[in-house]
Amino acid sequence: MPSSAPTFDDLLAGAKSSAVHLELRDTYYSNPRFEAWQRGERVDWNDRASWWRPFHQQIADAVGRGVRVRRARVVSEPVTQYIRWEYYQTRANLAAGEDVRWLPRAAATELLLPVNDFWIFDDEVIELHHFSGAGQFLRDEFSAVPALVKQHAAAFEQVWDNARPHDQYEI
Repeated sequence: MPSSAPTFDDLLAGAKSSAVHLELRDTYYSNPRFEAWQRGERVDWNDRASWWRPFHQQIADAVGRGVRVRRARVVSEPVTQYIRWEYYQTRANLAAGEDVRWLPRAAATELLLPVNDFWIFDDEVIELHHFSGAGQFLRDEFSAVPALVKQHAAAFEQVWDNARPHDQYEI
């Protein structure tokens, strides 16, 4: 792709039919919301203004345009504290219109999985996320190479088909 690669915001805003996200890590970089949760602070789900973020609005806008947004998470069990927090926060993703599923890593043994988390938009463009071993975000890489997109899309579908819907997965 050209050096002026689109941003996630551009790709989601331009999506016409689908956006899929695969998460493969058990921990990511810390952030203030995770740290607050670790201290015992909880979201007041009745106060939408306190937890609704621009990201949620972007997802809701895409879903409103007819874009199917799916997220699958492959997780080790027992889950890490970070995954417990993500599970708790998934309520916001669902409220925005995402469909979220969970696949225990032990149930993924027969699947060939990519090494990086990613988003795929309309089966045309992939945004690969690169993280350090400790979960610090390093960079994103964008590609529209059909074979690469197709390979990752197939991996996502395998995970999706084997994963449990959020309301059927318990941590």
